[in-house]
Amino acid sequence: MRRLAPALALGAAALVAVTGCGAQDGTASLGKVKLAAAEAVQQSAQRAGEVTSYSADLVLDATGGDKGASKVQGSLLYQSKPDLATDIKLDTITFGGQNVPGGARAILSGDTVYVKSELINKFAGATKPWIKVSLAELDAQEQAEVKDVMAQVQQFDLAGTVKLLTASKDVKAVGTETVGGVETTHYSGTFPVAEAAQLVDPAEREQLQEELSRVKDVKFDLWSDAENLPRKVTLSGSEQGATFNLAASFRGFNEPVQIAAPPADQVGDLPDGPAGN
Repeated sequence: MRRLAPALALGAAALVAVTGCGAQDGTASLGKVKLAAAEAVQQSAQRAGEVTSYSADLVLDATGGDKGASKVQGSLLYQSKPDLATDIKLDTITFGGQNVPGGARAILSGDTVYVKSELINKFAGATKPWIKVSLAELDAQEQAEVKDVMAQVQQFDLAGTVKLLTASKDVKAVGTETVGGVETTHYSGTFPVAEAAQLVDPAEREQLQEELSRVKDVKFDLWSDAENLPRKVTLSGSEQGATFNLAASFRGFNEPVQIAAPPADQVGDLPDGPAGN
């Protein structure tokens, strides 16, 4: 039996949680137009929906709960045109205080994903640095689970992350800050998970609700530039002794990104079963 879900979950871990001038009165200046904070967040979500490529740096920290401390840190390249493709590099992966040696990398191109991880290779008994997997090649018994994980990668986008913030009823502008050398307006607020989940695609809704099942409200901060593009987003929450903090910094909007499959001689197919079976 092919057991791919744990492998792809490592590759997709960073995507799951897998998102101008300010004034203290809850409004922000955007050019010559003065926007209420809630309207500015709405426009930021709209602008994010127009972005077809970008780069991002991601950090996820989680503490407490049954699994102990966890951390995922890495970077992401994304493009939706001419074809969907992502390149995820996870330099640091720690779950329950245990470090995953060598991190992980996943390249998604169409319906094919290439995964590189020392842990995955050891588990699967792979002989090449990269493992190539296509949904069409999966055993029926494993296919549904793998499709769920693939969907997390395929459906992640900048717009989806910022769209969650539009469920906020208390967002306000808190000042101006420079992010990545760009002047931005800093917005802060909270959003109820139940309401935010209704804003995402139904295929993603159940996953979001499950991931944040212990959290009623999520605190967020958004740094938006003069063009109302989101330069940075942080999400945080706590419940029953467990906490999480996710930070994503974005750049290179609509600029060309280089995403390519690994060299063919470095790629092998997923073995039929785990090493030793």
